Amino acid sequence: MKRVLSRMLVASGLLLGASALSTTSFAAEGAAGPVKPDAAKGGQLFDQGDAARGIIACASCHGAAGNSTIPVNPNLAAQSHEYLAKQLADFQVKPGAKLPVRNGAGGNPTPMTAMAQNLTPADMQNIALYLAQQPLKEPATAGQEKLVDLGQKIWRGGLPDRKVPACASCHSANGAGIPSQYPRLSGQFPMYIEEQLKLFRSGDRKNDVMFAIADRMSDADIKAVSDYAAGLR
Repeated sequence: MKRVLSRMLVASGLLLGASALSTTSFAAEGAAGPVKPDAAKGGQLFDQGDAARGIIACASCHGAAGNSTIPVNPNLAAQSHEYLAKQLADFQVKPGAKLPVRNGAGGNPTPMTAMAQNLTPADMQNIALYLAQQPLKEPATAGQEKLVDLGQKIWRGGLPDRKVPACASCHSANGAGIPSQYPRLSGQFPMYIEEQLKLFRSGDRKNDVMFAIADRMSDADIKAVSDYAAGLR
């Protein structure tokens, strides 16, 4: 009987030791957590790209520090880190898929798919953090006074008769957006906002809740609210 008890104690001790070792190992791994994005690396990739991996410098289209000078290419400076990282990932064609989650006109991939395809998850996080830390130095402005009343009406109160919610409810009163959920629209080019709303309306872009809202907006609605949003500060 003593030998049996002794063997049981030894076995129990081994199990407890193994359990403690496993717990310690798990805790050590868990303590490391996810790797924190590196804005400096993101800035370097944004400015210079990586020819060895076929990555073109983002600045060539989106301007220095994400301040674009070309209306068809959006301003990226001061945009939410989480939002930017998600959009970059949505441009990529995932393994097993034929198309990316985010498409352009006609349901075809946009030029950004080719640009983003070779980025790693770490690259995307790094670039997004870098851009989120940059000031929007030359924000776009509203340019059509005749559109102000309609644009303001839609932004502040929506279009209740068509069940279009107020834009401010998600993008905030001043257009700054809600980090990780809804993008900053203040200072964005009216042309770009208008194009995206039309892509949502056509169903070509479906990677955001907006595709279920824009289909109830007319061309006039879209143009007016796009211009108004650009001028918000």
